[in-house]
Amino acid sequence: MRVLVVEDERLLADAIAEWLREETHAVDTAHDGEAALERIAVNDYDVIVLDRDLPLVHGDDVCRELVRSESTARVLILTAAAEICDRVTGLSLGADDYLTKPFAFAELAARVQALGRRSRPATPPVLRRAGITLDPARREVFRNGRYVPLSKKEFAVLTELLRADGALVSAERLLEKAWDEHANPFTGAVRLAILKLRRKLGEPPVIETMPGEGYRIT
Repeated sequence: MRVLVVEDERLLADAIAEWLREETHAVDTAHDGEAALERIAVNDYDVIVLDRDLPLVHGDDVCRELVRSESTARVLILTAAAEICDRVTGLSLGADDYLTKPFAFAELAARVQALGRRSRPATPPVLRRAGITLDPARREVFRNGRYVPLSKKEFAVLTELLRADGALVSAERLLEKAWDEHANPFTGAVRLAILKLRRKLGEPPVIETMPGEGYRIT
């Protein structure tokens, strides 16, 4: 998934981002509400982890703008305010979930994963196609019963291809969902990941390239 972490405490933002990257998500960060709105305007995020007490533009106003723009991104609000009235206020703004500080990174990651599932059309908990079995929860892949070790990026790319259920997935879509905003679209990262996936998945080949259009699993 593509996730945006909006948190003005830079060390905390970096720690959250690194934890989520370990879960194979592509993660961007912003440290104020204005920067968050700029990123939201140009990127298609599945989940936004949003601190409420932000400089420049308050987190509540960021959330209101997401609702106004009919964004499909799911919002997890982070705050030090633990009173019930604060939670009610946060959820009434249009947020999908609420987590108070301090929190366990494992719980935050689990909530992000759950929200991500809600941001997409329903898909099976285990993805299967062309002899491939991918379990997102266990982060395991098998081809015809053989375990296939994948890097985080390869796993993310394969997940997107399997979720498409045979439909074409553009290189731009794969880049957007598996890499963060620092990825250079001209590096050939997607093409390299596809080449490695083909090699690791073995014969017969199952990833088809449609020149100028994208990739699909046949």
